[in-house]
Amino acid sequence: MTVIDTLFGRLNGATVDPFFSNKKVNGCIVSKKNVFSTPFGELIPQFETEDIGRRERKPVYFYKSGAVKTLPLQHQTKVKTPFGEISAELITFYESGALKRIFPLDGKLSGFWSWQNESMLAEESGLDTPAGYIKAKLLSVQFYEHGELKSLALWPGQKATISTPYGEKEFRKGAAFYENGTLRSFEPQKKTEIPTPIGTMVAFDNEPNGIHGDLNSLQFDNTGLVSGLSTIDNEVSVYFPGGGRQIFKPGVKNNVCGDERKVTVPLKIRFDKGAVHFNNSTPFRLDLYSFDVRKHTRKTSMPAYTCTG
Repeated sequence: MTVIDTLFGRLNGATVDPFFSNKKVNGCIVSKKNVFSTPFGELIPQFETEDIGRRERKPVYFYKSGAVKTLPLQHQTKVKTPFGEISAELITFYESGALKRIFPLDGKLSGFWSWQNESMLAEESGLDTPAGYIKAKLLSVQFYEHGELKSLALWPGQKATISTPYGEKEFRKGAAFYENGTLRSFEPQKKTEIPTPIGTMVAFDNEPNGIHGDLNSLQFDNTGLVSGLSTIDNEVSVYFPGGGRQIFKPGVKNNVCGDERKVTVPLKIRFDKGAVHFNNSTPFRLDLYSFDVRKHTRKTSMPAYTCTG
């Protein structure tokens, strides 16, 4: 057993993992109760397992400097943040000791314990975000090093309402913010008409990222203008200065369960430095090209993830 000194206090009863090249501890399993006194409240590193959702002791990990990087907690604990108290089972930190990310639950998924089982344990949390107060089951919350809210992720099936440059909108999956508190992106709960530099478009991603809320399909620059979106409902004709045109539209792929069901692949559009990009296209300057946004007619279905028969 080893004793390790940290920014938050002494860690007793540690069994260390391999060392970094500078002889600092990479990580350790803790077998005794310790209480860390932190600006975010008293935190007890996990030292034993108690329930089916957490079947193993998880390591405390460190930076090469010795600062705590990842801290699994013995019990779900209320953590103090500038945006309200958030329940946590796992916390990550910046090397300075500032909060980086909070995970309200930290279960071990397996064939016997699914994310659906885990989500049933999740409780609603209130969060006073720069875009308004929300209450939902949070998957994770991330902060900038100086304490500002960076992003939040919701459990599948959850939704909430936030203020955007274009009014109040419902979102799912996640939302992200610039360091000054301006909304950076969110995942629309439903198809959302939004003005863009090339015309009004319908923003919606039928298969959005659900792992974290750092990058979402409807994005804004720091002045509140649309800087990117995904659409399954629009196609765009680009007219060249000397004549001719090129059409960009959503794609089609097989559903995960087989080729009997076709689903739409969103057209991803990005606005940057006075130009527009379609998927991975070369940039089309807004002052040189003309654009025509039209409704995209498709013969596809929404994705399905349960395969029967």
